[in-house]
Amino acid sequence: MSDAADRVQVEDRNDTRWIRLNAPERRNAYDQAMADRISDALESANGVRTVVITGVDRSFCAGGSLSTMSTPTTGQMRVLYRASLRLFDAIRLCPRPVIAAVNGAAAGGGNELVVACDLAIAARSATFGQTGPKVGSAPVTGATNVMSVQIGEKRAKELSFLCRRYTAEQALELGLVNAVVEDDELEAEVQRWIDELHEKSPRYLEIAKVSSNIWWNQSRDSFTNGLGMLVQAVGSDDMVEGATAFLEKRKPQFRLTEDV
Repeated sequence: MSDAADRVQVEDRNDTRWIRLNAPERRNAYDQAMADRISDALESANGVRTVVITGVDRSFCAGGSLSTMSTPTTGQMRVLYRASLRLFDAIRLCPRPVIAAVNGAAAGGGNELVVACDLAIAARSATFGQTGPKVGSAPVTGATNVMSVQIGEKRAKELSFLCRRYTAEQALELGLVNAVVEDDELEAEVQRWIDELHEKSPRYLEIAKVSSNIWWNQSRDSFTNGLGMLVQAVGSDDMVEGATAFLEKRKPQFRLTEDV
């Protein structure tokens, strides 16, 4: 079994494809190989009725892995950014409803993963929030654009700028998730939503999903422009300091310079 296959477990069960992120040592942060495997699983989901994305070990997803951002190269980061965009697009282009079963922390790109999914059910212990400006990045693939449609512009900027953490109940109030249940009830609750979806026409669910993508599609240029700007900022002092501070578990020391 390949490393990516071990780190992203894919199981078809009762007409549902379960995609489980399995990199607990980094809170299920994904690298390019993991993102590509998730995308492949989504792009080949025609034979099931629903898809669920979740994580292992009380973590949902910490977004893109920061392990290379303290010593980044433009090529490495361009590949990871493109893999991230492909992943989020794969969720939106998947013909089946995609449910985020948020079993733990959804941080940075993991929070944007929730934004991209059609529905989201959260365990009570789950937390949510963006990390970009705190770690030398910016959340340009959902949080600065589509999330504004979901929860309102001022709230989306609050999440994107301040990098605060939010409880599952707060995420429900904001509109980031559809329901919150006790931790040991998460899979059962997700199954109830699955069962209800399976009573509906797959053909017309797909039509409803494609139609609902209007705001995602309108934001697509924003994604690519934002990623282009991030590529140009690869190796900046703020990127290196943010990632290094995160890996060293300390507060970053960002400096204001004349060219910022």
